[in-house]
Amino acid sequence: MADATLTGEATALQRVRVAVDAPQHSGLTGPLDYLGPQDLAPGTIVKVGLGRRESIGIVWDAAAVDEDALAESELRPIGQALESLPPLSDRWRRLLEFAAGYYQRSVGELAVSVLPPQLRDLDAKQLHGRLKKLDKAEARAAQALPSRSVDPGVAPPATASSAEDDALAMPDPPLDDGEAAATASGEAELDATLPLSPPPLTAQQQTALDAVRALYAVDPPPPALLWGLTGSGKTEIYLRAAEDALLRGQQVLVLVPEINLTPQLEARFAARFSGHSIVSLHSRLTPAQRLRHWLSAHLGRAQLVLGTRLALFASMPRLGLIVVDEEHDPSYKQQDGARYSARDLAVYRAHLERIPVLLGSATPSLESWQHALSGRYRRIDLTERIGGGALPRVRLFDMNRLERKKGVTTALSMPLLEAMRQRLARGEQSMVFLNRRGYAPVLHCDQCNWKSDCPHCSAHQVFHKEDRTLRCHHCGVAQRVPRACPSCGNPDIAPLGRGTERLEEQLAAALPGARIARIDADTTKLKGSLEAQLTAVHDGEVDVLVGTQMVAKGHDFRRITLVAAVNPDGALFSSDFRAPERLFSLLMQAGGRAGRDAAQAGRSEMWIQTWYPEHALYQSLQKHDYQAFASSQLAERQSAGLPPFAHLALVRAEGRTVEAAREFLVAAQEAAQQLPLSLGLLIYPPVPMSMARVADVERFQMLIEAGNRAQLQRFLRDWLPDLHGLKKRHKGLVRWAVDIDPLVI
Repeated sequence: MADATLTGEATALQRVRVAVDAPQHSGLTGPLDYLGPQDLAPGTIVKVGLGRRESIGIVWDAAAVDEDALAESELRPIGQALESLPPLSDRWRRLLEFAAGYYQRSVGELAVSVLPPQLRDLDAKQLHGRLKKLDKAEARAAQALPSRSVDPGVAPPATASSAEDDALAMPDPPLDDGEAAATASGEAELDATLPLSPPPLTAQQQTALDAVRALYAVDPPPPALLWGLTGSGKTEIYLRAAEDALLRGQQVLVLVPEINLTPQLEARFAARFSGHSIVSLHSRLTPAQRLRHWLSAHLGRAQLVLGTRLALFASMPRLGLIVVDEEHDPSYKQQDGARYSARDLAVYRAHLERIPVLLGSATPSLESWQHALSGRYRRIDLTERIGGGALPRVRLFDMNRLERKKGVTTALSMPLLEAMRQRLARGEQSMVFLNRRGYAPVLHCDQCNWKSDCPHCSAHQVFHKEDRTLRCHHCGVAQRVPRACPSCGNPDIAPLGRGTERLEEQLAAALPGARIARIDADTTKLKGSLEAQLTAVHDGEVDVLVGTQMVAKGHDFRRITLVAAVNPDGALFSSDFRAPERLFSLLMQAGGRAGRDAAQAGRSEMWIQTWYPEHALYQSLQKHDYQAFASSQLAERQSAGLPPFAHLALVRAEGRTVEAAREFLVAAQEAAQQLPLSLGLLIYPPVPMSMARVADVERFQMLIEAGNRAQLQRFLRDWLPDLHGLKKRHKGLVRWAVDIDPLVI
């Protein structure tokens, strides 16, 4: 296909706005002007010159020309247009424009960052070749399937074969065994079997599904909050709602917080919709796979897209339903670059597309819960477990009952160990939850009080016994464990506290003969290791599972009847006002892994070892009373003027010295107070971040609080140009960023 270039014969040229990824320090936030053909449709992906390099860009909607704009004769020409691809839709561009404006980023930076990285390296001819290979791969997949009815206008499904991925990505080396495994998990493997028959719905599930279907009668449909207990069948509601959309010839987008933590969800969609084209979008895909899956979605061939937060920006021309599973999960909030919330943008995208969005959770975020209470969201309840199974009985073990000894009290009380022995005798499984990996969080010398501090961060180096190293979990620096105290020479340095590695060792000593497995970031580094360990748990080859939050959510363990949280108290006294909400949610999710088999639900238990058994959070948890907990937390936040009753922005600064970071924010605060829109805002003085130094970079932050979201947005738009100017005058500043609706303070 011929390229659309400036040199095209008899093509009239005009000013064209193009969204490009301009450097942040330039202060450019909107599209730039170029010279291009008149018939270049908005949404077309183009190659343009940006400084001394060629960059990818997206043709943006025309706008009034500023008085100080360059004359057309001075504009740089557009290099070429990737006309093999249909333009990105108007609704997609409006979504990106809103996200960039709300999160105070350049529209080009955000738009380019959500495109597949490999797309930036292809010219029009190479892209055209890739599309031809994609067509051939899908044709071969269609021939391999048995004859069945296919929706008109919808491409046949593409099977996930490494050979086809290689054919689509000529420059890439052949996939090794590990990469082939990643391919199989990246795109649902479709065989020639017929779809699985859906299970019958309970009366409550049918009521919930009817409520979801009723959303289509409203234009635009209101967001729906599906509040369902763990094990209540929320996933079946997602599947039925997706089936309805597919029957209408629409596409479905399903967001999950972390794709590797929810393998059952991916498998269930693939099994239910065998014969449909299902692709995934997440960071574990190779560049070639991500490009292929994105192209399938953009061309309307992928009928169902499953992915993490980046999938929210997938171009889907026939989008008919958005599902956000575990909508409360903080993983939906991007923590660098454009710090967007995929959950919040999913709600906005559904509004733009005039389609339903389904937010599912057993412990909704307090923002979503408040929206449901106010009537902005429609609440749909699932308050019964499938099969009539009971929720696990929550037992609060008071650690004050144990004899006080020097040092840290043992993590495992005798009553808990006895309860685990009973499970072993019955052939049932137990899960022990501790959200701290490693053997011990610090090594300590009791002679001179030396601790294994990281030389580059304001944190300790964690002791890992397996490889005898001290590792910083923030900057990654590692070193061998010293033979003696580096400060005083005492050879008797000891681990202080415990992580999952030490907990696994203690359980092996206390439960001889038990098959113990540990799942955390250290044991799942290799490709396929997480899947292999989860399979072992499901197959009954594990008696006791030890893990971090990786095992606390998204898993349907049928044999687990006991869950224990051994050290959850730390979050009760955090300076972050959201810490109790996160703790309650995490413990509810962890407890929900027990008793998922209705036949065993009656004897399932969750043990919490705590020094504060009378704390209101634990009392609500013991009754499985999310509503009481949410009501209490919302009352506290309303009295303190915190979200969702106020709106926050956080300015973070990182410098080579403490003075550089702090002085930038002090100057920023002074500039803010000069703006008329600052009246009515609370601008707090700069303070060190909770982790004040990481990788030899000093970090400060400044909080801004507003009662009105619109005022905060207008203030930030007026203030940010001042911050760009201040950056040039503060040479010791490494970087700064604005975080709208921050989740971590």
